[in-house]
Amino acid sequence: MDLEVSPALTIPASELGWRFSRSSGPGGQHVNTSDSRVELSWNVAGSAALSDGQRLMLLARLGSRLTGGVITVTASERRSQLRNRELALAKLAGLVAEGLAPDAAPRRPTKPTRGSNRRRLAAKEQRAATKRQRQRPSAE
Repeated sequence: MDLEVSPALTIPASELGWRFSRSSGPGGQHVNTSDSRVELSWNVAGSAALSDGQRLMLLARLGSRLTGGVITVTASERRSQLRNRELALAKLAGLVAEGLAPDAAPRRPTKPTRGSNRRRLAAKEQRAATKRQRQRPSAE
């Protein structure tokens, strides 16, 4: 089952590594006997599905999550192994898509409009008047 990250990138199933273990999540007594926790790993550094530019971008952006060029995602939120497999695939696809997303356009600084400035000052004046009315009257 190949993992489609985007229309331009599909990770072949042969590059995905699966490990299963006992989960500490929901499931009652059943959780002590079944391997429902899923670990999905993918070797970013050695993947044939990526171009050199994509590989460099992923290695730079996901560097803190990588261990020896391999990214690992775990899922143990659901009771069944099948659901956790689907969750792990979705998590990995999201991470890779986020890592390959283009940088956001830089913010263009703008001035506040004259109307917004006027409204802000009017609100400040109103607040100050409310606070002045709460004070004790002067002794005069």
